[in-house]
Amino acid sequence: METVSKKKVKLNRIQLLILYFFLFAFLGWVMETLYAIYNLGHFVKRGFLYGPICPIYGYGALMLIIFFNKYQKHNFKLFIYSAVVFSAFEYFVSYILDAMFAMHWWDYTNEFFNLNGRISIFYSFAWGIIAILFINHVYPFFKKHVNIILSKIPYILQIILVYSFSVILVVDTIASCVRYLN
Repeated sequence: METVSKKKVKLNRIQLLILYFFLFAFLGWVMETLYAIYNLGHFVKRGFLYGPICPIYGYGALMLIIFFNKYQKHNFKLFIYSAVVFSAFEYFVSYILDAMFAMHWWDYTNEFFNLNGRISIFYSFAWGIIAILFINHVYPFFKKHVNIILSKIPYILQIILVYSFSVILVVDTIASCVRYLN
């Protein structure tokens, strides 16, 4: 009599990274929104997209997971590399958004030691600290819990979730670009 293998099918690395992108882009949106509510006393729509995500946080999380996770035991290197890379990334994204839409989603002009109002030494330092916290605490916590949650969800629903989020992001990005270009 033949035995049937009960091996659990799992998302591949790319599919998992897509889920992490959405998770951390959403958490970034929540953080930005709470920060705005705290500073302004009322809700302010944060971010480029219609939906409740800030893609820059999702991309930042993916960059940390893919390129910086190997520095988990080397906090000084992690701090320096991430401060430099994320400041360059922030500058680049700011420049592209400004060039494409003639809009500023952040402005550090009044910050000490800023470069064209796009980046500042304070936020460069913050990116380094955030990277250390993310790689050593945040990502391991979410990785563990995402794996637990995914183990309880049928594979087909996981795939539907990944592809639905991806389609929604593409549609939202197109709609947002049209909105800001008009």
